[in-house]
Amino acid sequence: MGNAPLLSLIVFLPLVGAAAILLIRGDAAVVARNARNVALWTTLITLALAIVLWVGFDPSTAAFQFVEQVPWIPAYGINYHMGVDGISVLLVVLSCFLMPICILASWSAIQTRVREYMIAFLVLETMMNGVFCALDFVVFYFFFEGMLIPMFLIIGVWGGSRSVYAAFKFFLYTLIGSVLLLLAMLAMYFQAGTTDVPTLMATEFDHGLQRWLWLAFFASFAVKVPMWPLHTWLPDAHVEAPTAGSVILAGVLLKMGGYGFLRFSLPMLPEASAYFTPFIYTLSIVAIIYTSLVALMQEDMKKLIAYSSVAHMGFVTIGIFTLTTQGIEGGIVQMLSHGIVSGALFLCVGVVYDRIHSRLIERYGGLVHRMPVYAFVFMVFMLASVGLPGTSGFVGEFLVLTGVFQVNTLVAVLATTGIILGAAYMLWLYRRVVFGELVREDLKAILDLNRREIAIFVPLVVGVLVMGVWPDPFLRVMHASVANLMAQATPVADTPILVLP
Repeated sequence: MGNAPLLSLIVFLPLVGAAAILLIRGDAAVVARNARNVALWTTLITLALAIVLWVGFDPSTAAFQFVEQVPWIPAYGINYHMGVDGISVLLVVLSCFLMPICILASWSAIQTRVREYMIAFLVLETMMNGVFCALDFVVFYFFFEGMLIPMFLIIGVWGGSRSVYAAFKFFLYTLIGSVLLLLAMLAMYFQAGTTDVPTLMATEFDHGLQRWLWLAFFASFAVKVPMWPLHTWLPDAHVEAPTAGSVILAGVLLKMGGYGFLRFSLPMLPEASAYFTPFIYTLSIVAIIYTSLVALMQEDMKKLIAYSSVAHMGFVTIGIFTLTTQGIEGGIVQMLSHGIVSGALFLCVGVVYDRIHSRLIERYGGLVHRMPVYAFVFMVFMLASVGLPGTSGFVGEFLVLTGVFQVNTLVAVLATTGIILGAAYMLWLYRRVVFGELVREDLKAILDLNRREIAIFVPLVVGVLVMGVWPDPFLRVMHASVANLMAQATPVADTPILVLP
């Protein structure tokens, strides 16, 4: 790419596509068809640029790469500062990978306000990529908050019967946490005199101030993960969102919380992070066990997968706060794996919902007799969610458990129970939906995956298997950055640790 501003192209190209869709003229059918095509090609080109970014990334250094820095508000020392390291580059690729899949998944499912729908998704892609590339706190906050608007519209306008309630609940939960993040950002600016992220990483904040800043960060990032008990917005949002909205919500937006802990909490506030680590472990274990039990009781397929997401993200937060190489790298791999697997599971629900218009588990049964290809695809993602060796889910969970065993054996044992419960509810879901006798008349006429749906699932299956069999390309990219993060996040020896009863 020479000297091209690659990160800016990846971030803002979707906005160019959105502007092009605005200029489309013609009758409703022509506008809808062209809007779909423009959105698809825009996301595919953005994905190609993200792959160039990944291939051109130098994994031997922990320094930020592809850096772009231009004065934005020079009177206050605020710059348009972009760059990626071995952690954020993989999340950029994940975001760009899922977007064309979401566009294809919406091809026939969305028939009203197609132009506005495609624009909302392209704006959302810009905001997501901007979060992972921003190296100035103000720029980060702009993108971090900007995500709320298109996602709010996607849930509220194109969602189900209770979409407005779910959209406002999602918006209020995330907005309240983000207000505290803004206050923390201002406190750090007045303390350090800058909003530059690398500079803030090298700034030593007072121990007492660190704890207040850490709690403000936690309020924002824990909602995004989401951690128990701040997770209650997620099932409603997933159930009411259109299929593609659920895919991007689970696949990328939930990763913002984990990324926030990695980029801000650990390196900037190491003493406070060490102090609150038992607190994180406690909430994560409760999330893993409690939401797994709740998932076992669900009758709606989307709700079951939504609660499973909370449990799987519990492994991410445990891994991140182990401050071990295996734990942190496992947490990142788990984020990537969960992004693909959970998104694919929501797509599997969307396939049968488009045909039968029901998400109730009891409404199905015996689909293997009519949809063998679908049954195979569903099986791959179900086993990846369980953590079967050879799939991406196994790599992440294995590394997290390896890391946490080095730190706290009890936490590791309790986390392992979540894997057992996860196998229980996923196998239970698969057995009731796919196996058994085909007794319902409308299911006897149901059709298997069409070519567009196969095109959607093939890259997801390949991603799950490649990451599970050959994780080295992902681990190699992040290794230097994780080592640097551990060096930044290691607290001083006399840092007190919060002990919970």
